[in-house]
Amino acid sequence: MGKFLYSWRFYSFGREQYQECMSKIFSTNLLNLRLTSQLFSILTAIFAFFPIVFEHNLIKAGIYLFAALVGIVISFFSNYLMQLINVSSKVIFFMIALFYVDVMVFSTYLDVWASQGPIAVIFPCFLICSLLMFIIPPHFNLCLTLIAIFIFVGSAFFNKPVDVLIYFVVNSLIAGLISLFFSWHIIKLRLGLEISTNMLEEERNKYVDQSITDELTQLRNRRDFMQTFQRYLSNFRSSDDYLCIAIADIDFFKYYNDHYGHPKGDDCLRAVGATLNSLRDDMGIYTARVGGEEFAALWFEKDVSHVDAVISHWAGKINGLKIPHEKSKVASFVSMSIGAYVSRCGSYQETQILYDLADKALYKAKGGGRNCAIICGDEIKEYKITPKEE
Repeated sequence: MGKFLYSWRFYSFGREQYQECMSKIFSTNLLNLRLTSQLFSILTAIFAFFPIVFEHNLIKAGIYLFAALVGIVISFFSNYLMQLINVSSKVIFFMIALFYVDVMVFSTYLDVWASQGPIAVIFPCFLICSLLMFIIPPHFNLCLTLIAIFIFVGSAFFNKPVDVLIYFVVNSLIAGLISLFFSWHIIKLRLGLEISTNMLEEERNKYVDQSITDELTQLRNRRDFMQTFQRYLSNFRSSDDYLCIAIADIDFFKYYNDHYGHPKGDDCLRAVGATLNSLRDDMGIYTARVGGEEFAALWFEKDVSHVDAVISHWAGKINGLKIPHEKSKVASFVSMSIGAYVSRCGSYQETQILYDLADKALYKAKGGGRNCAIICGDEIKEYKITPKEE
């Protein structure tokens, strides 16, 4: 029995998947709540004309219009909640319960106290159908349905004649059971679809992330770099004045591999990758591994005078790793040569042009003694900086 109740409550998908899914579908519930409350308001407003035209009963018409007004308020508030980023599921369930009570009280009044006969059946049917539009926990749906049955049957005992009481009670129980049965299965199917979609989306994101991530360094790979580069060229913000691209090589990395072995070479690349990842986290700089020991970075600047601060920080952190490199001809530890090119946003449309300009700056850094950086650009004079350890 306990297993059945657990399955019924969490729809056999597991507690975590169920709760995660429920937290993501608030927009669906709010949209359906807005639509159903609007439809209910229209129906009750139309029904308000009958007491006025045929019965000249303003009190009854006022009750109808009040129910319509409550529906309009729920609709407007649902629309407001849809504009928010995160909405508590408790607030949404409270709104659904309020809508349910509004429809239930109105349909009870119409069928039991106002004795409108067959036309009152419209609203209990509307109530059952509207519940099918919401993705709500089964115990919540059970409580709402049982409360509705209790109110319908309880009101009938005090207001219906004995000859129709049994008929009314049986119909209410059958309607409630049908509502529970179909709503449980429909919501289960919808939840299953939502959860399956979420799982597929997570799998897709995982594979996409794997396809654009360098496994060794955990930096982005060359494919993602070129795509991001093109996006930076096309979609810069109005507040961004300059686009900076920097390309770097580990100095004499072939000698490092030959002397220390490839496992140590991989460890070196991992350390460099972790350092470049920290640049992304600390300064918002996009970094990638675009070749064996070749790395690249992209970022925007408001002031070109800040470019050398970024480059110095980058190279200084690499030098600060103090990774021994006995075969290096420029230092006793692993160092990098960096070439950077600074372009005013919107000046270029071809990524390859800017990439080649930064690459030329890198070769000048290598020819100028390595363990240094060459910075150049459209509007700045080429200059060289030698980084300090950090």
